[in-house]
Amino acid sequence: MKTTRRQDGIALLEAMLAIVILGIGLLGTIGLQARAYSALSDAGMRAEATIAAEKLLGVMTADMANLADYNLAENGTPGAAIAPWVAQTRAAIPGAIVSVNVNRQAFQTQVDIAIRWRRKANTEQNRHLLTSYIAN
Repeated sequence: MKTTRRQDGIALLEAMLAIVILGIGLLGTIGLQARAYSALSDAGMRAEATIAAEKLLGVMTADMANLADYNLAENGTPGAAIAPWVAQTRAAIPGAIVSVNVNRQAFQTQVDIAIRWRRKANTEQNRHLLTSYIAN
């Protein structure tokens, strides 16, 4: 009978240990899911930046005579030609800082479109830079 008394509570101890191990596993899974959500959000913003830059390049290609009107310094006031694109980009990417540099050369025009944003406060800034060449 004494051997039975020594084992009293062992099943309870095993159940508590299993609950602790399960809790640690669930916390790890929750942390992994939060990190995956963050990566998905970053990828979505990067896709929006790519779409916005490609859209502007399409507009610029159709308006070859006025390419210089698309220059925009960071935090500059957009001109009439680029203002709708800037508004759309800032609506799709909250807090976006955009710049467009048009460098006309002899046979081609180099266009650099930079879009910066911060997904959350106090985090590193994301930057998307697209460089394209348009034949004159």
